[in-house]
Amino acid sequence: MAKTRLFSRALVRLTPLEEGEDVRGFLQGLVTNDVTGLLPVWAGLLSAQGKTLFEFHVWPDGKGLLLDCESEAADELVKRLSLYRLRRRIAIERDDKHGIHWEPEPGDGGARDPRMLALGQRWIAPVSPDDESADEAWLKHRLSLGVPEGRAELGDILWLETNAADLNGVSFSKGCYVGQENTARMNWRQKVNRRLVVVPLDRSDESRRRIAYPELGLAVDHLRVDNIDPALLPAWQRHAIEAGREAEEN
Repeated sequence: MAKTRLFSRALVRLTPLEEGEDVRGFLQGLVTNDVTGLLPVWAGLLSAQGKTLFEFHVWPDGKGLLLDCESEAADELVKRLSLYRLRRRIAIERDDKHGIHWEPEPGDGGARDPRMLALGQRWIAPVSPDDESADEAWLKHRLSLGVPEGRAELGDILWLETNAADLNGVSFSKGCYVGQENTARMNWRQKVNRRLVVVPLDRSDESRRRIAYPELGLAVDHLRVDNIDPALLPAWQRHAIEAGREAEEN
């Protein structure tokens, strides 16, 4: 059997408990992306200051939704969403009967990663004892593309500084959500002064390092844009930073 299961990811299921309960509407008022249209999308749940608490993919599930999130953060995500639920008749629970799968190339039966096509495809399937881990291959693949993920890399960083706008992780046309005010202000003023970047470990600034991956010779740094060497960046990120500099100058 192919190694496709991402054991580092888990599912949180949101299910309406009575007719007319709008699960999409509930989540729409909380997260950074528009979940009322075509899914899956990648989104974040932020603090009031616009800093990253959780990141996840939002999948359709009949009248409910599935959140493909970091496995270690799943239980905390359930608790956080439950705080916002108030008296809404919505069940929010971890689903350990299904898992997330990934392949580097698009194919039949999966959905392209909404962040960028080069990240490959994902799909959800029932858990099987025959599942084999693709986590090591996935880590190597996404870091090779300069894409950060998970709380160790993104946690407590302003959402736009995680490259979320360039990775289709935020909608600037939807209504309000937690952390929206600061996020929208940064975008309007073109004031994304820092970025998360994947760099060779021997070029990493230890004082700005989020995490190191010695086995891959890579690190994720949180750097001021003015201090980033463009030669270290993938094309998508280099173009995004150059566009931001031009907008600020104009």
